[in-house]
Amino acid sequence: LGEWVWVDSDIGVPIGARVKVTPSGQRLLVNDEGKEQEASLKIMHPTSVEGVEDMIKLGDMTEAGLLRNLLLRHKQGIIYTYTGSVLVAVNPYQDFPLYSADQVKLYHGRKLGELPPHIFAIAEACYSNMTRHLRNQCCIISGESGAGKTESTKLILQYLAAVSGELSEKRIEQQILESNPILEAFGNAKTIRNDNSSRFGKYLEIFFNEDGVIEGARVEQYLLEKSRVCHQALEERNYHMFYCMLAGVTAEEKKLLSLGHAKEYKFLTKGGCIVCGGRDDAKDYKRICSAMKILTFSESQCQDILKLLAAILHLGNVCFEALNYEVSVCFLKVHKSTLASSLTHRSFMTNRERVTKPLSCEQASDCRDAFVKAIYNKLFIWIVGKINSVIYKRMTKSTKSSFLSIGLLDIFGFENFRTNSFEQLCINFANEKLQQFFVGHIFKLEQKEYMKEGIVWNNINFSDNQNILDLLAGTHCNLLALIDEESHFPKGSDVTMLYKMNKQHKGNKIYIASRSEHDTDFGICHYAGVVHYDSKGFLEKNRDAVSSDIIKMVDVSTNKLLRGIFETELSTNGAQTDNRKQVVTLSGQFRQSLDSLMKALSACHPFFIRCFKPNNDKQSKLFDRELCMRQLRYSGMMDTIRIRKLGYPIRHTFGDFLKRYRVLLKTTICDPKSVSHDIVLLMIILYNVDSLFHRFSVIFVKSKMLLLNVTQDNTKQKRHFDRTFLRGYRARKGCKQKREAVILLQAYTRGMLARKTAQKMRNDKRRIVPEPVKETSVKTLVPEIKISTSPSTTPTPSLEEDDDEFDDDSDEFSFRKFSILHFQGKASHMHINQRLRQPLLHHDDEGDACQTVCWIIMRFMGDLPEPKSPDTVSHVSSTISRLTHRQNRRLSQKCSHDGGENKHVCYNADTLHSLIMSELYYSGVFLLSLINILIHFNIGCHCFCLSLMFLYLCRDEIYCQICKQLVNNKNRKSRMQGWNLLSICLGIFPPTDLFMKYLESFVRKGPSGYGEYCSERLRRILANGERKELPCWIELQAAKTKEPIDVSVTLIDDRTVSLHLDSASTSAEVCQALANKINLRDTYGFSLYITLFEKMWSLGSCGKHVFDAVSQCEQEMRRQGKEEKNTPWKLSIRKEMFTPWHDCSIDPISTDLIYRQAVKGIKSGEYTNEKVSYCMYFTNIKQMVLCMPCAIIKVSDLRQNKESVKGELVDSSRQKWPLYFSKFYEVTMMSGPPLPKSRFVVAVNWNGILFMDGRDKKLLELPYLEIKEKCTTKHTCLCVSPTLSADDPLILVCKRGDLLLLEEDEECSPDKNWIRAANQRTNSSGVVYKDAVQFLPTLTKPSEDILVVLPLHAILSWVRTNREKGKNMTNCVPPANVGRHGASRGVGKEKLWVCSKEPLKQPLMKYLVRNSDLSNLACNAFTDILDTNYMGDYPIKHVRSPIELTDQIFGPATQHEALQDEIYCQIMRQMTNNNNRLSMERGWQLMWLCSGLFPPSPNLMRHTQRFLESRPRDQLAAGCLQRLQGMRRSPRKFPPHQVEVDAIQQNSAQIFHKVHFPNDTNEILEVKSTTTIKDLCYNIASELKLSSADGYGLFLKTPNKIMSLDEQEYFFDSLRQTSDPPKKAKKVKEGNTNMLYLVIFKRKLWFNVSPGKDLVADLTFHFPQEVPKYLKGYHNCTKEDMINLGGLLFRVEVDSDRSQFVMIPKMLRELVPADQIKSMSPEEWKKHIISSYNKQSGITVQEAKIAFLKAISSWPTFGCAFFTVKQTCESSYPNIVLIAISKQGVSFIDPKTKEVLIMHPFSRITEYLSEGGYFQMTIGTLVRGVDFVCETSQADTMEDLLRSYFSMYERQREAFRPRNQMFS
Repeated sequence: LGEWVWVDSDIGVPIGARVKVTPSGQRLLVNDEGKEQEASLKIMHPTSVEGVEDMIKLGDMTEAGLLRNLLLRHKQGIIYTYTGSVLVAVNPYQDFPLYSADQVKLYHGRKLGELPPHIFAIAEACYSNMTRHLRNQCCIISGESGAGKTESTKLILQYLAAVSGELSEKRIEQQILESNPILEAFGNAKTIRNDNSSRFGKYLEIFFNEDGVIEGARVEQYLLEKSRVCHQALEERNYHMFYCMLAGVTAEEKKLLSLGHAKEYKFLTKGGCIVCGGRDDAKDYKRICSAMKILTFSESQCQDILKLLAAILHLGNVCFEALNYEVSVCFLKVHKSTLASSLTHRSFMTNRERVTKPLSCEQASDCRDAFVKAIYNKLFIWIVGKINSVIYKRMTKSTKSSFLSIGLLDIFGFENFRTNSFEQLCINFANEKLQQFFVGHIFKLEQKEYMKEGIVWNNINFSDNQNILDLLAGTHCNLLALIDEESHFPKGSDVTMLYKMNKQHKGNKIYIASRSEHDTDFGICHYAGVVHYDSKGFLEKNRDAVSSDIIKMVDVSTNKLLRGIFETELSTNGAQTDNRKQVVTLSGQFRQSLDSLMKALSACHPFFIRCFKPNNDKQSKLFDRELCMRQLRYSGMMDTIRIRKLGYPIRHTFGDFLKRYRVLLKTTICDPKSVSHDIVLLMIILYNVDSLFHRFSVIFVKSKMLLLNVTQDNTKQKRHFDRTFLRGYRARKGCKQKREAVILLQAYTRGMLARKTAQKMRNDKRRIVPEPVKETSVKTLVPEIKISTSPSTTPTPSLEEDDDEFDDDSDEFSFRKFSILHFQGKASHMHINQRLRQPLLHHDDEGDACQTVCWIIMRFMGDLPEPKSPDTVSHVSSTISRLTHRQNRRLSQKCSHDGGENKHVCYNADTLHSLIMSELYYSGVFLLSLINILIHFNIGCHCFCLSLMFLYLCRDEIYCQICKQLVNNKNRKSRMQGWNLLSICLGIFPPTDLFMKYLESFVRKGPSGYGEYCSERLRRILANGERKELPCWIELQAAKTKEPIDVSVTLIDDRTVSLHLDSASTSAEVCQALANKINLRDTYGFSLYITLFEKMWSLGSCGKHVFDAVSQCEQEMRRQGKEEKNTPWKLSIRKEMFTPWHDCSIDPISTDLIYRQAVKGIKSGEYTNEKVSYCMYFTNIKQMVLCMPCAIIKVSDLRQNKESVKGELVDSSRQKWPLYFSKFYEVTMMSGPPLPKSRFVVAVNWNGILFMDGRDKKLLELPYLEIKEKCTTKHTCLCVSPTLSADDPLILVCKRGDLLLLEEDEECSPDKNWIRAANQRTNSSGVVYKDAVQFLPTLTKPSEDILVVLPLHAILSWVRTNREKGKNMTNCVPPANVGRHGASRGVGKEKLWVCSKEPLKQPLMKYLVRNSDLSNLACNAFTDILDTNYMGDYPIKHVRSPIELTDQIFGPATQHEALQDEIYCQIMRQMTNNNNRLSMERGWQLMWLCSGLFPPSPNLMRHTQRFLESRPRDQLAAGCLQRLQGMRRSPRKFPPHQVEVDAIQQNSAQIFHKVHFPNDTNEILEVKSTTTIKDLCYNIASELKLSSADGYGLFLKTPNKIMSLDEQEYFFDSLRQTSDPPKKAKKVKEGNTNMLYLVIFKRKLWFNVSPGKDLVADLTFHFPQEVPKYLKGYHNCTKEDMINLGGLLFRVEVDSDRSQFVMIPKMLRELVPADQIKSMSPEEWKKHIISSYNKQSGITVQEAKIAFLKAISSWPTFGCAFFTVKQTCESSYPNIVLIAISKQGVSFIDPKTKEVLIMHPFSRITEYLSEGGYFQMTIGTLVRGVDFVCETSQADTMEDLLRSYFSMYERQREAFRPRNQMFS
């Protein structure tokens, strides 16, 4: 009893029924409709009894279950239901309170499915997906006409505007929202099934910035139904705008437009319906007008639109028998005869002349209808364009790709009327395309993804409408193609078109042919059902043509709007008259638009909303089962539920899965930064979750709650554990903080004691020679940390090891003999378990570094125990890092180049060990870090300042230490680790000649596998030279297996060739090996390329190491925070250069590769040429498409064979595109021909040398014939390896850092390893080894200043950078770092860090050079700094004021952050070595101004601070430093104000500004450059001793207006932004009346104002601000109030002087409201005021003011700001309304009666904005709000005041929000 079952029904699917018992005890079944049933099918699942929110959860997975679920929710008033991520929306045909601002807040930030189904949930999913995944989204809303698509679109748009509006100023959002009523008015109409049916398609794309704020939008419209303008079906209306215009315009406007009632116009009455229930046309018209004002439609534009609409209506009433055109010609502004002739005659061209033919009345009517439809269609397009020009204008300033977007598609629904015409065919075709997109996304792509990931899956059969699309537009001779073809035939007709369609597609099951020859209809079986179309008028509508006579008539019209909308036709009419081209048909245009729409949708992540209509009668609470069942079937909901339920709708990448769910594991090993995919699999296996499926790249999940359910059973225990863990965590955290604090204090104390000791030693004037610090001295630097050694980590010697063979004394080059000859002290050649106390080999100053290397090697081989914990060592390293940082800063001061002994700072070995150890443990990859350290030590400085000599000598030290640890090592694991390390080193750098033969002998005796492997690697690295980069990941893996590295090289035809490489392989070897494999003979010019992501660069075919490039790719991956092993690098081979004598016939393989490269480049757009077009070529062998320049194809070419054609294309490419086959170099010109730039790109090819600005602009071209010689002489070099003494007198003695000048020597050749040079310090000459010097890339001798200030580590960094880049161009100077101690560009005559008297040719900062715009701005700024009127270092004739110069210097930097460091460097440069006192004074002024505008970047900040600290004698240095350190906020937006420039030019660092108050007093206050409006308000309140600064604001008064200043802005920025600067720059003094602006401080927000509490506020602000409002008559007060207040005001004016009674009649305007003066005679006012005055005797003036305030404070309008506005929105209000804004809200007041018409509290105001003299405010809910629009010159002030009140209340809510909600 009471159980639910399924029973049969007459609609074809079962319905629900319940078992009931009659009073007689008989059991029966009663179905959902209340009818009795006899038999049941089966028991109903509980989910179908109660209903579910997501239909995937239904137990009865049948059509009946879906239908009943929708029925149950419809009865409950629930209109939204999920099907997975698809939302089903059932039109309720009534309003529901579901769309308030509270609902927006509820769904914002919540994931899909967390809350009940709602359209806001889909909108939030779009928004959050876009912001989280940075991918464009779209929402496709589909359904039949009347299902609610338009309303759904508006709701999503409202939600996005509300969410974005919280972050923006709510301007663009409101404009986008206001486009809806305009587009609906002109594009929507009442149909049989929908009162607001969209008769056009709309795709609204909303653009967001990176913060999720709406930046703009764009509307695309599709296929407006033009025929509705002239014809409507029964019970349908024309477009809304016509009825709104007739109902909403005033009587005066109606008379002007000669308009009457809607029933008077034929175009509005053909459907027999002029009224639409539920719509108020007059009210809608006001809404449309207000929307047009907000979207900046001018008054004249609005009037022109109305005139065209009126003309359409009047043309519809034209009777061609009577020819009544009078009214129409007035609005079209054409002559009556011209209009009559164009409508009643048709002209056309014959072979010889133009013939004019009269038309019949019916033909003239058709011509008139075509003209009217064209006017309305083009007017609609113009309106859409006007809207886009407003809401899309911000987007035109930047590229579309810099924004994210959400697209909303609101397009006409599927239609099936009694009579369906051409429009319905196009509409239904569009719906078929959208259905296919839905099917493709939900079914095809889903199942394809499962197949791709290898999931076992049985494909689901679903309804695919592809065959319908093929019939309509896909296959050959499809329906739309046949319609287009017939439209182009002059004699084509609807009959011939239908005949061809029937003949072609009669056998197609989807096409329903005509039953007889006389029938004009045909049918199509659409996805939503069969639709029959009437073919009458198809061709006419498809041609969509307006006669040339009509266009000529428009051409002579003087109506600007009419001519504007026909602009395209007017521009092409003349050309089409004589030589008519084939016009694009309407269906062709529609298909193109639809294709672009589908392409845009395919690029987005889609969300789907399927709108259902419950009945065709538009009745609420009526559910038509049969109609809904049909919609369910064709919408694919059943198939959607099946694939969602059986499939895996939720999926995560491995990284995302770990971040989300690793907390569910009972272990801590899952670190997302380091674990592999295997851990994820372990996680899945651990919990044995069957509903998770893993394959190649994605984890698929069936249910969102799946993983949470895993731990549901242990919830209580985990809560208790969490609380316990939290308490323990807090205790541990507190203890750790205290321990760290104690350690830090100890460190600082020890440091202080050490500094005192050092100072004492200096005072004793003892000379201290730096020596390595003893091992025990680490205790004085860091807290003592004991490291225990675990027994498990101690190496256990193996007893079964073989004896070493390295002690063979018979070997001349044994390692033992080398140790005897060269090792220091008592060091042996055998393995040890303790660290070395000194290096094995002798070194000058790298001893500590060598000891560190020993420690690393022993740690890696396992010969030393591991530290206790990484945290402990990390703490030690962090403490030492601070000390070493300070020590490193003093390093440059201790390195000198004078004649004394060279000094060098060495680091304590333990310090280095700790630092490196912390890095090794922190990275977690011990091996790679070790190799990084070793290689870094060999190519430069890693963490410390090590000299370049380490590169040459310490490599032997590394090899000796590794070999030593391998000799007599009984631990097998240690030995294998050692040999592995040795093999890696052998692939990176070779030993010196000293150790070469010994190392060769050593590795030959290596264990099985390693001997040959290491010997070969040594041979290879000797042959190809040392590497420049770290070993890459693939090399380290290959070293473990001792196997060659397999790589694939991609050819141009996408074939891949596999090659075996090793660590020393070069690009030349790879190219040659590849050529051998593919039989490539002509190898010249083919180069190896490497690709990473979208970047490709050439490795050439030379000695460059291939894996150096791979290592650079891995470094880029590491910089991006990704793993090196996942680096997607790829090798390929391409033709890079030609020889001048290239012959294609020599090598066909070479020709084929170059040919394919050219074709591929043409197709991809890489190779372009303006004069090249393309054609198709077919060979006789097989059909193939070749893209070739038509210029090289002749008629005879078609008979040539394929190889000759390829050869001609290659020769043509070589001749016409030499630039595309060139090698490029970046160079700087030292001397030569005058070019616009000194830095450019040189392109070298077979034809000559080109000098380019980028890759597009050619500066100069030099053929090889004009090049006489090339210069390759290196003039100077720097000694980096000292030769302190020499036995040979020919050897040059030099120290590190000595400058050597090269001498020409005939005996010196490039293949020798020595050169002849002269030491500039000792004036001696001799030979020196090339390895001991570093050549300086300069053509002139560097100055001594450069060598003094340039630290050695900067030179090394410079050397390393240039070597990596490989820029060895002759006479070219590579760029260098810029800074106080940076090197110059060229190190020539100009010194980049000292003052110059010449303008810059390029910026100082290297990153600005390639940006031409910023580069020019930077150079111009430096010229302004040098200007005669400023620093005076460069004479300029043009006289400019200081404020003009500061604007030019600092203005661009305030707008472009990249220029800010450049300005700092330019100023500091001009203040370095500048001996001009006046110039230095002006430079300090510029530095003072700059330090108050913006700070330098973090990289430059410390250099700038040191620059200022090093100049304590300059008066402004300390001030600049203080301003620099005080710049903690965002930088200024504008250059310095005139007041700032004046102050600093008078050498005053203090700035004073006058502030005025309402009581006509003022104060002069100090203002800083970084003072904000809020800061100044608080300073003024403090100066005046106000009780609070809240509610006050600063205002700027100019001759034109008064404006409020934003409290968050800087004070001087606000002045620059809102006022004109003074012409004369003088400090503001009291009494100066020549000011162009006044700064006023007054009360802005009137809250917590109680007269008498704060006397200063009452007397200074409240009284003088309230009296003018009272006297203007804004308040509603009684006669007694006015008399009482008049007496008080009189006392304020005269105090106790009774002799002034006679002046009362003349003073009435200062005592009585202006509108009440005439209510009594002056004498009566005098009598009453004197009486009131006498009653108040005995009070002072101040007391009278307070009494006045107390009297009016009880009025509801006290403290209001009043605005007089003009409105036309609300007919019940007067046209002129007084708006009062106060702390309660916004009140509308009748200015005559002073009665409050209505008061809107702030909680009811949802939107407000001002635009162009109009103010708009939305009152009500988010969706059902009422807009109020008014016109006022104070619109900006009203908006600013409302924003301030809203901000105040928001701050109060934040302040009083409970603490437990602060982080919700």
